[in-house]
Amino acid sequence: MHEKRNIQIIEWEDLDKRKFYSFGVFMTMSIRATVYPATLIRTLLQVQRGTSLYTGTFDAFFKILRAEGVRGLYRGFMVNTLTLISGQAYITTYELVRKYVSQYSDDNTFKSLVAGGSASLVAQSITVPIDVVSQQLMMQGQGEHLTRFRVNADSKNSKQMFGQTRTIMSQIFAADGFRGFYRGYVASLLTYIPNSAVWWPFYHFYAEQLSKLAPSDCPHLILQAMAGPLAAATASTVTNPMDVVRARVQVEGRSSVIETFNQLIKEEGCWGLTKGLSARIISSTPTAIVMVVGYETLKKMSLRPELVDSRHW
Repeated sequence: MHEKRNIQIIEWEDLDKRKFYSFGVFMTMSIRATVYPATLIRTLLQVQRGTSLYTGTFDAFFKILRAEGVRGLYRGFMVNTLTLISGQAYITTYELVRKYVSQYSDDNTFKSLVAGGSASLVAQSITVPIDVVSQQLMMQGQGEHLTRFRVNADSKNSKQMFGQTRTIMSQIFAADGFRGFYRGYVASLLTYIPNSAVWWPFYHFYAEQLSKLAPSDCPHLILQAMAGPLAAATASTVTNPMDVVRARVQVEGRSSVIETFNQLIKEEGCWGLTKGLSARIISSTPTAIVMVVGYETLKKMSLRPELVDSRHW
């Protein structure tokens, strides 16, 4: 714990790991369920050509709601819940790398940058196959030109999501083999490693700046909840162009990141690089608030018993 900082940071060695992982699974699941509709809409906007299906975030939201109801906003969600595994891997990697880097540097920005990038590398190695399948499920019923894979009529009408998932996985494997599940892996790394590496330093930066402006008795959790969305908006804006390319590579089955990028610029100009940005920021704002409040509360609840009374927030 860095006592000299205005915003106290709970480090890995301060935590009761059993509590940390038990509460962490619930927190991660809650966040996924909260922001999934915005994630689905962002993917649809990024993959469509021009405005062929939706003119924007709210247009997509209301059209899907009218056509399919709330269930339409959670298409592919059951598969996406498997990212709980990558979520725990991300948290663990982030905290362990911070602890390791602390042996060589006390600079919090540097520790956050290295740990954030490393955590994203590990998490994406687990997440990409899940994303590939989940995104194909998101595309069902959105037009044949948006995806190479289709669920058959029986599977599509079935109430069992696992039937659709099995069909999509079989089609991906038949078409591309095991490598098909890692389509867009490089694009994902180029998107999420910078995003994570940018988010954590900016999160601590904004929290510290807000702490200087806020009254001394202002709860730190409120400042952290404000810093999270600011950091998320910053990171989303910086990395959105690569996120658009990533989505197209994974959904359309492309193999070249550069070719996909060039075609996007040719067809839609630089404006195409901002596609889905509003949905991404809308998604990242509640995500950041819920994640920050949940994560910081999780760490406080997971403090080792002998440290609880010595910490003031």
